[in-house]
Amino acid sequence: MEGGVWRRVLLVLTWLYLAAGVELTFELPDNAKECFYEEIQKGTESTLEFQVVTGGHYDVDVVLEGPARQILYREIKQQYGQFQFTPDVTGTYQVCFSNEFSTFSHKLVYMDFQVGDEPQLPGVGEHYTAMTQMESSSQKIHEDLNSVIDYQTHHRLREAQSRKRAEDMNERVLFWAVGETLGILVITVGQVMVLKNFFADKKTNQASY
Repeated sequence: MEGGVWRRVLLVLTWLYLAAGVELTFELPDNAKECFYEEIQKGTESTLEFQVVTGGHYDVDVVLEGPARQILYREIKQQYGQFQFTPDVTGTYQVCFSNEFSTFSHKLVYMDFQVGDEPQLPGVGEHYTAMTQMESSSQKIHEDLNSVIDYQTHHRLREAQSRKRAEDMNERVLFWAVGETLGILVITVGQVMVLKNFFADKKTNQASY
């Protein structure tokens, strides 16, 4: 059942690689650490966002380091976080997610590492004159669609998280019901055996007289 849950969640939250950064959902096993790297130019505004979708207590350790291995951002056992920064130097920046504190819980983690602004539509901004009404409308629709994609992503994350919690709750209720049923059966069989032995003892005593 657990494998099916992971597969369904991974189908909903597939890997997405963007030109200006990376957005992906990945599985983080227990006692594991995953790192991702991004080349960022000096002065480029960047944003790191993450969220633990499923697994354990919904928490991971996160560390963002600069080219000189200096720590820019650190979170310990967090479910969600967002960090905006503007690099002072050009280089390779590293973000690592750690589940090393967990001995048996796999985590599903969503990460959005955006670097720079969203690129404009082809042809828009390539000329020095003011944009026409058609170009302005196209650009506005483009921005609105990006916002819709962002909202859909977060709604899918919440839906996947809620579904996983509901399935876990359903599994616990099922196990509890099975346990109660077995307990009732054991008590019933025990009572029958006690009553049977009680009447058998009476018959034995009567026969001896």
